[in-house]
Amino acid sequence: MIRKLLSVTLAVLATGTVAVVLQQPEPATADRRGSAPIVVGHRGASAHRPEHTLLSYETAIALGADYIEPDLVSTKDRVLVARHENEISGTTDVENHPEFAARRTTKTIDGLAITGWFTEDFTLAELRTLRAEERIPDLRPDNTAFNGLAQIPTFDEVVKLARRSGVGVYPETKHPSYFDSIGLSLEEPLLEVLRKNGWSGRNDPVFIQSFESGNLRELSKKTRLPLMQLINATGAPYDWAAAGDPRTYDTMVTREGLRDVASYAYGVGVDTKRIVPLGPDGRTVAPTTLIQDAHRAGLKVHTWTVRNENSQLPVDFRLGNTANPAFPRATGNVMGWLEKLYGLGLDGVFADDPGMANAVRERVFT
Repeated sequence: MIRKLLSVTLAVLATGTVAVVLQQPEPATADRRGSAPIVVGHRGASAHRPEHTLLSYETAIALGADYIEPDLVSTKDRVLVARHENEISGTTDVENHPEFAARRTTKTIDGLAITGWFTEDFTLAELRTLRAEERIPDLRPDNTAFNGLAQIPTFDEVVKLARRSGVGVYPETKHPSYFDSIGLSLEEPLLEVLRKNGWSGRNDPVFIQSFESGNLRELSKKTRLPLMQLINATGAPYDWAAAGDPRTYDTMVTREGLRDVASYAYGVGVDTKRIVPLGPDGRTVAPTTLIQDAHRAGLKVHTWTVRNENSQLPVDFRLGNTANPAFPRATGNVMGWLEKLYGLGLDGVFADDPGMANAVRERVFT
């Protein structure tokens, strides 16, 4: 199986197309992998294609992802689209469109002043005139070869691709409090798109995730679809902070906090450092009890994000000569990092390279 997977990986990367299918898609369910962790294509296969494009999602599917992950923001005319942020100067060629120059502005998003162009100031038809670009070209220079080839996809297009391919979707609502404040709530159109595509039950292959808490609590009253509470390594949910609530993400990972999360969510999606902390030197230290504590509370545990590049890995999983200018973007011992995480009993992993995560999973669990 691994040999087949790697041959498909090489074919995809060499040709720049996704035309190979290992087998007919099997019906997707929320936990179809059984005891093995699920693999989530983080923003598609963002190690290989510009993130949040159909190119990226198609590649993730070809490389064996069980789920593809779109971050969702809204257009002016209330269409959900897949973008890392609602500010799009880093992920599109908008700055090259003089007809939109006057829309460059500064807004306060989750308490931070941000300058650029924002999806909520464009109709879908206007966004369709833009083309996607690699967000971090210094780290992923090869991805720039695909700049200009893809449009911004709608959530509906991503869901339809997933259904055709026999995989699930794992959407994240981005800045839900902000979008509520401007009258462009994300949750209702999200559920409507899923419903129209036949996904609304607790066993359907969908996880809805958010770094905020209030919108997930509201969603728990409106849908049976599994909800995932995202937990960052530091800080607090923005809706808590905006309300003057002194609690933080640290509160959520206490045993009491996890029991509270279990009252409205199916699981937690946590930064890898919540599971395997890093010491002052950037090397891994002893794992926490978070996975066991969450399981005792009845919660699944997914972790994010496994990336291939040395600069994105713990120091003890980096490979090569640190004096080499290419060292930060060179591939480290990502297979060893995945094996360590899989060995701790987690239920799912987000990966920029789902082919790598899938290959290691095949080795560990078969």
